Amino acid sequence: MSDIVLDIRNLRVEFPTRKGVLTAVDDISLQIRRGEILGMVGESGAGKSMTGMAILGLLEPPGRIAAGSIHLSGDRIDGLDDRALQAIRGRRIGAVFQDPLTSLNPLFRVGDQLVETIRLHTGLSRSRARARAKDLMHEVGIPAVEERIDSYPHQFSGGMRQRIVIALALCAEPELIVADEPTTALDVSIQAQITALLRRLCRERGTAVLLVTHDMGVIAETADRVAVMYAGRLAELGPVDEIVRRPNHPYTSGLMGSIPSLRKDVDELQMIPGSMPRLDAIPPGCAFNPRCTHAGPRCRRETPRIDSPGAACWLALEGEVA
Repeated sequence: MSDIVLDIRNLRVEFPTRKGVLTAVDDISLQIRRGEILGMVGESGAGKSMTGMAILGLLEPPGRIAAGSIHLSGDRIDGLDDRALQAIRGRRIGAVFQDPLTSLNPLFRVGDQLVETIRLHTGLSRSRARARAKDLMHEVGIPAVEERIDSYPHQFSGGMRQRIVIALALCAEPELIVADEPTTALDVSIQAQITALLRRLCRERGTAVLLVTHDMGVIAETADRVAVMYAGRLAELGPVDEIVRRPNHPYTSGLMGSIPSLRKDVDELQMIPGSMPRLDAIPPGCAFNPRCTHAGPRCRRETPRIDSPGAACWLALEGEVA
């Protein structure tokens, strides 16, 4: 049996408008294996969250998957109807979003929300589901579970609420978790705790994780491999250690150079000039070429592509940009 949990092939997400079709995700191909964390990083507007929403079947109309396919443990899921997708979400794919209060109902105790989710996906009795909820709360590091299981979301700190959301995502033993900016709203120390928790649960359970973030530092500490996104396209893909130490795409180099460090003075931090292009103004050729100091005529004419480890950059692919 293959250990590939998520297999995305040539995915394109479009938004038809009165002024034309906007392409938010353009020809993305990647895989995540059992027990692996794939980090997806890039600036706002890079297409990271849009990729996650496509996997979850949560694209807002008029957004649509216009091409490509998404397979979950060998089963194609991108063409399923809403009812079939609802059966997959929660049971086979868990989700952790940036703000835990969007996933938790403030009017219900966290234990009741866990029990309801567990019973929906597993069919356990209420008493067994409550016992399972306590086990999950303990597993994600909630102290004094016997007392806290009957607390409301507002009675938890932000970090503890995010732990509850992770417990919700694990209720049905999913094959894949899509974690979209799960640490952005938290302080640095709590960020480290949440990323360590995701890493431990991934290893212990064999769950595949897609970790979406704009923070290259979080990726460097947490992920096994990294997919760098730019303007809806895959800029670079490969093992995180290699890309952190030897980035081959100028955009990745810029992201790495902008990470603060105790070894760097503020003046040493790099700044990528310009900004991410709008969907209706993506330049021809390599989308990064207007911001790239290495861009040549070929970069402005032809679009480089990758579907395996490497960088979508003519200089990295062929050593020339003429």
